[in-house]
Amino acid sequence: MEADVSLKFRQQLLLIDENLVAEDVAALKFLCTDLLPFRKLESVKSAVDIFQLLMAEEYLNEEDTFLLAELLYRIKCHSLLKKFGYTKEKVQECLHEKGRVSPYRQMLYEFSENITNEMLKDIIFLLQNCLPKRRIPLSALELLILLEKQGLLTENNVQLLEEVCMNVSPDLLETVNCYKRAKVSFPQQENTLPVKESSLSHTGDFRVFTSPQETSIKSVGSNINDNKAANLTQGFSDMNLELPGEFSNEENESKKMTSYKMDGPHRGFCLVINNVNFDKSLQERKGSCKDAGELERVFTWLGLDVRTYTDLTSQEIKDLMRTWQHLQDHKDRDCFICCILSHGESGAIYGKDEELVSIRMIMSHFTAKQCPQLAEKPKLFFIQACQGKEIQCPVYVEADARIPDLSSMQQSISPSESIPEEADFLLGMATIDGYVSFRHIQQGAWYIQALCSKLQLLVPRGEDILSILTEVNEDVGRRVDRLGTKKQMPQPAYTLRRKFIFPIPRDPPPSQQH
Repeated sequence: MEADVSLKFRQQLLLIDENLVAEDVAALKFLCTDLLPFRKLESVKSAVDIFQLLMAEEYLNEEDTFLLAELLYRIKCHSLLKKFGYTKEKVQECLHEKGRVSPYRQMLYEFSENITNEMLKDIIFLLQNCLPKRRIPLSALELLILLEKQGLLTENNVQLLEEVCMNVSPDLLETVNCYKRAKVSFPQQENTLPVKESSLSHTGDFRVFTSPQETSIKSVGSNINDNKAANLTQGFSDMNLELPGEFSNEENESKKMTSYKMDGPHRGFCLVINNVNFDKSLQERKGSCKDAGELERVFTWLGLDVRTYTDLTSQEIKDLMRTWQHLQDHKDRDCFICCILSHGESGAIYGKDEELVSIRMIMSHFTAKQCPQLAEKPKLFFIQACQGKEIQCPVYVEADARIPDLSSMQQSISPSESIPEEADFLLGMATIDGYVSFRHIQQGAWYIQALCSKLQLLVPRGEDILSILTEVNEDVGRRVDRLGTKKQMPQPAYTLRRKFIFPIPRDPPPSQQH
């Protein structure tokens, strides 16, 4: 019996490993730096290697999996928590008592997530006299490890980080200051549990908004005050919601952004994955073919090369992403767009075989490291699928969710947690997390129809994509089902660094070509 339990536990760990990408493994290694000997961490190639080391050091076993839950929570892989019976909220409640990742390590990890590729280049230039004379590109986490190994950065001395922040981006300074305030206020809580002797690329500033008033999600520290410093010991990587106030004219001027380059020889590719029929219990998605056709017409009008795929299994979706990830033709394109129409749950969409595929994993194929041809180019993903609990709908409106009441057990994942921690991504979700999205069985999905309508109306006016999506929010937010009882609100999340503006097409919009 004991052998069976052990086998099941290891199978669960292997399943976790299969759902983590290279950036996730690097983050796990970094967060375990204070727990495991560095010489052993250097040889780590996969998450399984980390799990083996944690078990060998008695940090992880089948009776106590909280450290693994904490690590997954901190790298925002919340959908994997349920594999061990945890939820995001349950982990948050236990962190104060059982957390092992120190506030110092949390701060460094959060700091790395806020560093853009451009900032990283500037930081490496400033610190070149402190770094080994080698030409191997460094990630933000690798740079921090190097500084720690040379004694330039310690738990009690973060002066170097402060100096770097002042030179590269003063906004980063608040992350460090927040750590220092918490350290002064709560010195006895720096490590709530004893740890073994220390063995010593990302971008942040996600923004998520809902119409009509924009709400921004920024990394913790950017809007935190002294009264909130205590929250650091419970979970530094939690995100802080705020409604931005009005800016002065001077501040507005300073916030003006340049636009992404959109004048290349080719606009880019647009993938449309349209899952209509499913193998088991999921209902046919009637009306989805109208959505797919509308997307193809509108994005073709906008100059993209549209490719449509119908009824793909989970594995076929993963294989398709890998195929497009390695396409060399991206280098001559301005952008990349992917639209997925399917049933879904929080943070994931269903393949035809009714197996879930993580939205984060789909998008991670197109990071600068995984797809260099698209580096520093905008990558837009639009997802038409439910992200939460099924509700009863009238006959002419269906919900893109599983019919059995299994969806209520799904872990809640916000769009900002699905998007890769790197610049130049936008994720447009049909609905806010935890709710269904609606699709008329003849006229198509509310979100997709509004998106296509607003693109045709506002692109000729020179509007940028975020302004267009605000209008989409307003459009969908006004819609109700025929009984007047069901509503929906889309939610975009993005790490765009510039305005994304489609060049105005010469031809009239498809809606005017009939």
